[in-house]
Amino acid sequence: MKIVDLEVIPFRVERRQFHHGRFLAADEVTQTMTRVVTDEGAEGYYFGGHGHGDADGLPADDRAEMEGRLKELVAGEDPYDRERFWHWMWVANVPEHLLSVLDCALWDLQARAVGLPLYKLLGGCRDKVKAYASTFPNMGSVEAYAAHALACKEEGYSHYKIHPYYFWDPVTEATVPGRPSHIEKDIEVCRAVREAVGDDMVLSFDPWGTYRTYEDAYRVGRVLEELDFYWYEHPMNEYRVQPYIKLCRELDIPILSSEIAAGSLYTRADWILRGASDMTRIDVLRGGITGVRKMVAVAEAFGVKCEIHMSGFANLHILGSTSEDTCEYYERGLLAPGVDCNTPPPYLEDIGDRMDAEGNVHLPQEPGMGYRINWDYIEDNRV
Repeated sequence: MKIVDLEVIPFRVERRQFHHGRFLAADEVTQTMTRVVTDEGAEGYYFGGHGHGDADGLPADDRAEMEGRLKELVAGEDPYDRERFWHWMWVANVPEHLLSVLDCALWDLQARAVGLPLYKLLGGCRDKVKAYASTFPNMGSVEAYAAHALACKEEGYSHYKIHPYYFWDPVTEATVPGRPSHIEKDIEVCRAVREAVGDDMVLSFDPWGTYRTYEDAYRVGRVLEELDFYWYEHPMNEYRVQPYIKLCRELDIPILSSEIAAGSLYTRADWILRGASDMTRIDVLRGGITGVRKMVAVAEAFGVKCEIHMSGFANLHILGSTSEDTCEYYERGLLAPGVDCNTPPPYLEDIGDRMDAEGNVHLPQEPGMGYRINWDYIEDNRV
């Protein structure tokens, strides 16, 4: 079997964005589907690749590189030689998210070809995964966060993660790009949420690297310890590793990083060795499924948690193929009052992460990623 084509299909999707506590008017965005085609008819797919989960399509320059340089790299090759391609692309300095998209599509291709759900091909470990509710930032008032957390608990979630206020002032309700964090209000939110949900709900906290000083990060961390939060995620800029080493040493709450740092498993293994993180974090856009599998093995060897970042089909299959002892939770969302994460986008006939009343997401059982693709919609809305 040989690869004969690699194409990226852009198409229109209407989306209402949640931004700073409210919904914006519906807007048209471009989603993409990367498609690998072989001479024997087997195909593999991956949606998105640019932003959160698999919902945001590749922009024009990325599409051009996929259909140019990367297509030339793999055309005529065996699609099952993912490991060889993975090493080629790192040596060739292919952008990390693009090598990730190709890697994911190739995994989907093989799982489809052999008729297995991807997590079974990877090595099945569990058919359902505990989910946590992951919020949008800037959801509104302190009271809005508390009410939303309680609603998520009543829906079945056992774990709630707060993305607090950043690049937006919750008092003036104005954007403040020059001062990204607001720790007084962040602390108020954490206290209010814990009071609302009680002591039996797992809570975690992610200010997305917006704390500009060690002192701010340390102060919030002490409050999180007092409130019995499970983890403290990505508190500071990840280009500065030394403050993370100091924070891990001084705080008892586990520090979960690096989250968005480039370098896939290479960066994260170094952070573990340097004592800059107590738990590690990765997703399939940082090295593809191949890179994440390697990082999970590194984390398991060091006895640290490897929590998978973001929602999405491929991330969910990684969880289904790993032990809860290393990769515990699926990040469901982003969520906010009024945000619907249970209706599929128009290019799919169903979502891949439906949750039951006990807060578990069940793994898709269709071959490959589990995409149930609405081809008519894609063809009718090609850009």
